[in-house]
Amino acid sequence: MTSALLRHAPARLQTRTAPGRGMLLSIILVTYLMIILDVSIVITALPEIHESLHFSSTGLSWVQNAYTLTFGGLLLLGARAGDILGRRRVFIAGIVVFTAASFLGGLATSAAWLLGARALQGVGAAVAAPASLALLMTHFREGAERTRALALYSAVASGGGSIGLVLGGLLTQWVSWRAGLFINVPVGITLVALAVRYLPESNRIPGHFDVPGAVASTLGMTSLVYGFVRAASDGWTDPITLAAFVTGIVMLAVFVLIERRATQPITPLRLFRSRTRVGAYVARVLVVGGMFGMFFFVTQYLQGVRELGALDAGLAFLPMTLAMFAMVRAVPRISARIGDGPMLAGGLSVALVGMVWLSRLAVETPYISGVALPMVVLGLGMGAAFAPLTAAGLSGVGPTDAGAASGLVNVAHQLGGSLGLGMLVTVFASAQHAAADATPFAARDDLAQAVATALTGSAILLAVALVAVVLTIWRPFSDRVAVDVADAAR
Repeated sequence: MTSALLRHAPARLQTRTAPGRGMLLSIILVTYLMIILDVSIVITALPEIHESLHFSSTGLSWVQNAYTLTFGGLLLLGARAGDILGRRRVFIAGIVVFTAASFLGGLATSAAWLLGARALQGVGAAVAAPASLALLMTHFREGAERTRALALYSAVASGGGSIGLVLGGLLTQWVSWRAGLFINVPVGITLVALAVRYLPESNRIPGHFDVPGAVASTLGMTSLVYGFVRAASDGWTDPITLAAFVTGIVMLAVFVLIERRATQPITPLRLFRSRTRVGAYVARVLVVGGMFGMFFFVTQYLQGVRELGALDAGLAFLPMTLAMFAMVRAVPRISARIGDGPMLAGGLSVALVGMVWLSRLAVETPYISGVALPMVVLGLGMGAAFAPLTAAGLSGVGPTDAGAASGLVNVAHQLGGSLGLGMLVTVFASAQHAAADATPFAARDDLAQAVATALTGSAILLAVALVAVVLTIWRPFSDRVAVDVADAAR
């Protein structure tokens, strides 16, 4: 599959970009697809992982969180590393670490071993991902060329999760849950060989690493997510739950103080002077939180309530995947006519309709009308929203801040997945306990009701994201440019 993508993608792109950039974009897209796939490829395998490695019900979410937290927490440091050491060198190093960690994860014989490997995967992803987006930003000219490249990149960001569900289900049912990790090994080796040959090296920017800032941000976000997961199993008044929330808030405050005083911060605070970019970061956290929560809980519904196998559960997401990629192809043309702001707001509105529709799940819900059709609506909305959302997060950024801004876009993506899932796991657990108390011995009904409640939480996250977009991004273009220029001049 990877070799086919690498073989055919350049041919399509060379009609619009320089030949070398066709291969460059192919390498970037396949790398980012591999990284995004590993957020969701294990979801359809979770029941088997749960049984094989003896995870607790709430601890199972850490199979995702161990990856997304180290990924999100170290992204800013990874982006800085690309600026200082050279983006090609850092990009290759990240793929090597990611590939090695995938191999170790496939060999796991205990929960702790798997979580350690997943965390190491996150480290590799944190190094490779921001370098990939920064390479895209610096090698594709602003305008139609970059818009097309960003549309493809956004398609991977939005559609990669659902592709991972299908691929994970196929590998789990036909081979083993371990195959979802082992598949990264040949793909990673191929990418390293191609990157050495085709990727240009960037100029290095003299400087040093803001290690204290990276440590503070990672500890802060890890503590917050752990607090939500702990609350799901031990309650909101549990001393460890409260300590986790307090630690998270304190560490994030320390992070801001470090960045204010650092000579070369991993997160230049000037990037937050633009309302457009801030709105894009906030909206991305909320959108990704709602979407990955949906992946996690609909998978539980399909396997636990409808009693589908891993492959069938993965294939059940195919309508959304197809709708999403179909819409992505039309995004550049539509955005050119109506503007990015209306495109983003309209896409989120459509996605919200799909999520509300999907949240009506029950034990006897028909697949076509109750699952497939709302997924099509959701896929169309997400396909329309992600490209302008990515563009808004990079709005007005100069070449010197390309790495940091790319890191922030990816941080918002991973932070949304971790925090969103952490919060929705708490909602799910509370709803499941309430349903069990009301209707004892009706396990399938309890699970369906809890999943529906969690999906309502996902719909709320999308609704808040839509409000954030309307307030900060969807303004007349001339007004938005004027505000961003004024903000940048402060």
